[in-house]
Amino acid sequence: RPAAELLARVPSEHPARVADLGCGPGNSTALLVQRWPQAKIEGVDSSPQMIEAAKKSRVAADFTLADLASWKPAAPYEVIFSNATYQWLPDHRALLPRLMGFVVKGGVFAFQVPNNQYSPSHTLMRDVAAQGPWAEKLANVRGIFVEKVEDYFDMLAPHAATLDIWTTEYLHVLDGEDAVFKWVSGTGLRPYLDALDAAERERFAVEYKARLNIAYPRRADGKTLFPFSRLFAVATVR
Repeated sequence: RPAAELLARVPSEHPARVADLGCGPGNSTALLVQRWPQAKIEGVDSSPQMIEAAKKSRVAADFTLADLASWKPAAPYEVIFSNATYQWLPDHRALLPRLMGFVVKGGVFAFQVPNNQYSPSHTLMRDVAAQGPWAEKLANVRGIFVEKVEDYFDMLAPHAATLDIWTTEYLHVLDGEDAVFKWVSGTGLRPYLDALDAAERERFAVEYKARLNIAYPRRADGKTLFPFSRLFAVATVR
């Protein structure tokens, strides 16, 4: 849904070349192909497993393995699109203007990132990491890199003819026990758990689940409400 809502705000009718940065298994790339079936579309990701899955998806795009921190395309694009990727990369003040430089004049640079780094789901994760016996081991675990809305305006505005930045909070209605823990286990929590051995991982999970279940109590109907904010930006390149 965030990918579709971001794409709906991209004011580009007939781009010749489009890049999907952090394409994953090709889900977001499929949306781009659906909107611009005549464009040459390329998906880029740093994960060999994701690129392999994307190539098997039968999405009509070219998929390339590359690290976005150093990626440099052979030619510029009319649209560079990214759905939930830049939060894993540091130094946005250098990264985003560099990537924006690979868009032609009048083209579009569009992205969205999770904007929940200060919500209980993430502050409690960092608290458990810092307060347990594993604190030293987890001190340098890769975090989520997301700046404030006004910071993105400052980064992008000097390079943009038009700039649209907004946030949206989605209310996820989750089922089952430890629902928020299960949700974050696939993304933000993974680097922490991967750095621990099996016994530490179990102890970390127990402590983190207990805190999450206080912050996000399960309702009488079995549902857990999980507000989740995302930040969007669509810039037309100057």
